[in-house]
Amino acid sequence: MGNKTDKEGAMVTLEGGGEPLLSVRNLKVHFPMDEGRVRAVDGVSFDVQPGQVVGIVGESGCGKSVTMKAILRIVEPPGRIVEGQIMYHSRASGEAGTSKVRGTIDLVGLAPNGKEMRDIRGAEIALIPQEPMAAFSPVHTVGNQVIEAIRLHRDLSKSAARQLAVDTFRDVGISMPEQRIDSYSWQMSGGLRQRAMIAMALAANPRLLIADEPTTAIDVTTQAQILRLLRKLRFEYNSAIIFITHDLGVIAQMADYVVVMYLGKVMAQGPVDDLFHNPLHPYTQALLRSIPSVQSAPRVKLPTISGSIPHAFNRPKGCPFHPRCTSFMPGVCDRDEPELKAVDGRQLVSCFLFRDTPEVANGQA
Repeated sequence: MGNKTDKEGAMVTLEGGGEPLLSVRNLKVHFPMDEGRVRAVDGVSFDVQPGQVVGIVGESGCGKSVTMKAILRIVEPPGRIVEGQIMYHSRASGEAGTSKVRGTIDLVGLAPNGKEMRDIRGAEIALIPQEPMAAFSPVHTVGNQVIEAIRLHRDLSKSAARQLAVDTFRDVGISMPEQRIDSYSWQMSGGLRQRAMIAMALAANPRLLIADEPTTAIDVTTQAQILRLLRKLRFEYNSAIIFITHDLGVIAQMADYVVVMYLGKVMAQGPVDDLFHNPLHPYTQALLRSIPSVQSAPRVKLPTISGSIPHAFNRPKGCPFHPRCTSFMPGVCDRDEPELKAVDGRQLVSCFLFRDTPEVANGQA
């Protein structure tokens, strides 16, 4: 990917251009229900390069979180992966230098609760959940839970794991970490709980962090602090991040590459600057129009996307976005489903407005 300037103004070098850290290919996750089959994720493909931040955006119910759960292999029953690959380039298991590199693994082929998947989950691919209050047990100290997570993935004594937890608390900006580590989650503010959850995710030094709406449940001041912290830690820990959110303003601050999802499908994907300055898909354009701006005229209603996401059992034929699209073409958009196509060599777009461009199966433009 070459050199770029990070959000704090420092010049950094991101790994990339070679083998992706993670490649999701034609991923499909279905939930069989009494009323019918819910296609929560319906043919999603994207790559994550080492050190890259990939933002996954879309309205609630578009399949973002289910995609994350599929990568971690924690999709709740009756949901299951029915098709596709999740190719992960694994590092050595255990402590550095003590075991062999496993190489590229299809996570779909691993047993969700098997040892190999459990070794990867948490140690190499870690989750920062949306609501840390629900993620921490209220009857155990936060420190005990972080220490338990560390010892699960690293061969450390309890005292060494405690010291690592204290050091990681300090890294994420928790003041007085030696005292805070013995606090219960209900004794912490929302911002401190989120920092503690980030510390737990980072303790095993994972190569990939999945942040699922990590700033939704906190106030805007704390949100800004958490985003600044994640930008800082991204480079200090050299971790790639999948950042899941419905907030395009957050994506503009965080992401290098953006995947736009709607009704379980990828509508568009490409570098963040391209999608923000030259959005091609009508859904991307509509999302961007909905962002509040300081330049907006006072007392003028913000533009919104007409209608709502269809019910899972009432998916429209053709392009899933066509009932809400301002560029809808009768007899075209409501008849066939568009393929994901490379446009201008930078963005991938699933729209019949770009029918003369070559089809692509996967990956980043």
